[in-house]
Amino acid sequence: MDNLVVLKALSNETRYNILQWFKDPEKNFEPQINLPKNSDFKGICVSSIKKKTGMSQSVISDHLVQLQKAGLVESKHISQWTYYRRNEENIKRFKEKIQVDL
Repeated sequence: MDNLVVLKALSNETRYNILQWFKDPEKNFEPQINLPKNSDFKGICVSSIKKKTGMSQSVISDHLVQLQKAGLVESKHISQWTYYRRNEENIKRFKEKIQVDL
């Protein structure tokens, strides 16, 4: 995990907000009705993020790609939808590393 890539991803307000919203998805997003109830991957689809931000799907997808490249979110394709959630393990590693480095 490259600290500068993570910091660059977090320097954008929308990406930062998405990561914060993912911390409590039940509070911040509508129920994910297309996500199978028995799925072990509890994520949020792009259309829900699009509704919350008012941005286009392509812009949201670009933000999610940046967050994924930084290792802050992970995704899973289920049926015709792609769901995203925080990568808590990498976030923890980043926090520990930045604490040591700075």
